Amino acid sequence: KALELVKSGATLLLLDVPQYTLIGIDTQVFSVGPAFKGIKMIPPGVHFVFYSSSTRDGKEFSPITGFFIDAGYSQVVVRMWDQQEERLIKVPEEEEERYRQAVRSFEFDKHLGPYDLSLYADWKRLSNYITKSTIERLEPIGGEITVTYEHGMLKNTCKSAMERILDEQLRNSKFSSPAEKHPKRGCYYTPIPRIIKRKGIESEQLTSLNLDKASTELLETLLVKDYGGSEESLLGELQFAFIAFLMGQSLEAFMQWKSLVSLLLGCTE
Repeated sequence: KALELVKSGATLLLLDVPQYTLIGIDTQVFSVGPAFKGIKMIPPGVHFVFYSSSTRDGKEFSPITGFFIDAGYSQVVVRMWDQQEERLIKVPEEEEERYRQAVRSFEFDKHLGPYDLSLYADWKRLSNYITKSTIERLEPIGGEITVTYEHGMLKNTCKSAMERILDEQLRNSKFSSPAEKHPKRGCYYTPIPRIIKRKGIESEQLTSLNLDKASTELLETLLVKDYGGSEESLLGELQFAFIAFLMGQSLEAFMQWKSLVSLLLGCTE
């Protein structure tokens, strides 16, 4: 049974990752030891991989960086640690193929930690509406989701006092990357309008519409205009944002999740 899972499951090969780095997949987190080189027996499908680099003594950690993958049967996903940038990067295709063959020949097997299948059902409940197309539509350039790229992205959003404090802390953080260096590294979330705007309608009627049925009208409009009428597509984005916020600690994802939840809970019909 275990051998069958090793063969049919996907493998995440992570090379040269420093000791004490935190590596996570879905709801599971590993602390990298000297022999760790990745995770095996990953069920095919959508997963969220995230990590946080550590100081040499393992006492301080950087903000989390994460990315979604859609793993196929027996697929081997290869990433290598870039010491200078302290992040996981892709390897050249030719080199990647050599590593894939080595994994399939079980050369790395003793260095791979098994995916805890007892936790897979929880992950499926969190991600069952996320598809490959959801990831391709929403993920940022390069695929990496991290709060260090997000300061300044929330200028035009309505924030609570606590969210403003968080945004200020992020702006002044030593981990934050300059906006000019990463002009667009956020996710491509669907804009959620706060009010209904409609031509040819009296102001009193428009006010009443926004007070009484704003969320319902907005939701119906969004479903048709931005999601092609697909409720599953909207729910996929809701789950994507929640996971990026919960596991990836993305402030941008939190704001999108909050907007979608507020919209859904505000519907009266």
